[in-house]
Amino acid sequence: MLKIVSANLNGIRSAAKKGFFQWMARHSADYICVQELKAQEADMTPDFLTPEGYFGYFHYAEKKGYSGAGVYCKTKPDNVQIGFNCPEFDAEGRYVQCDFGNLSVISVYCPSGSSGEERQQAKFRFMDVFLPHLLELKSQGREFVICGDWNIAHNEIDLKNYKGNRKNSGFLPEEREWLTRVFDEVGLVDVYRRLHPGTTEECYTWWSNRGQAYAKNVGWRIDYQVATPSLAARAHAAEIYKVERFSDHAPLTITYTAA
Repeated sequence: MLKIVSANLNGIRSAAKKGFFQWMARHSADYICVQELKAQEADMTPDFLTPEGYFGYFHYAEKKGYSGAGVYCKTKPDNVQIGFNCPEFDAEGRYVQCDFGNLSVISVYCPSGSSGEERQQAKFRFMDVFLPHLLELKSQGREFVICGDWNIAHNEIDLKNYKGNRKNSGFLPEEREWLTRVFDEVGLVDVYRRLHPGTTEECYTWWSNRGQAYAKNVGWRIDYQVATPSLAARAHAAEIYKVERFSDHAPLTITYTAA
C-alpha cells in the first residue's frame, strides 16, 4: 500500500496548534504534501521540519507569511527539486518535487486570483508556464503524482454554488479549460474523480470562512491528486478528512496499491 496526503494548512503554525501533526502521526501516510505554509525557514521548529518518522523538504516564499509548500516522506528521496525554474513563481514558494526511484511526489500550491485582477493575471501567467512544465515531466517517462491546492474547481459537480461562481476566480471558463488540458493534452488523471466519477457534496475540500459555508457544506473541490495514468490506475480508496479542522481546507488522502 502507498498512502499519499495533500493538505493545505493555511499556516503551518496555525495547523500545528489545531492538532495537524498529531493527526499526521496517527494517519501514518507514506507521503504528506502540504501547501500554504505561511512561514519562512526561521519560523520552522524541529517538529515542523522533521516530525517523528519523517523527513521534510520545503519551498519558502520570499514574502513573509505567504504561500510555501513542502513534502514529508518516511524515506529520504534520491533527489529533491525546489521550484520549477520559473523565477516569478519560485519566489513565491510553490513547488517541491521529491524523487524516489521511478516515482516523483510533488507538492504544488497554485496561485489564487480571488484577491483582485492583478493576482488573477498572475494566476494566468502561472498556468501558461506550468503546463509546459507538466508536459516536460510527462516526457521523462517517470511515474508522478502532483498533490496540491490547484485553486480551480474543474466541473459543476466540484462546487456547491456553481451557478453563482461562473465569473469568479477558481471557476472561470479559462481556468476550467486549462485544467481540462492538464487531463486531456498532458494525459494526467484526476485521481479522486477516477474513484468517484459522480459524487458531489462529499467531494469538497475547501470552504469559505464567510457566512456558514462549512456548516452548510457550501464547498469547493480545489485540492487534487493528479497522477500519471498507470499510477492513477493503482488508486483504490480516497478519503477527505473532516472529523477535525486544521485549516479552511480538509486533507485529501488517496491510497494506492504498491507497484
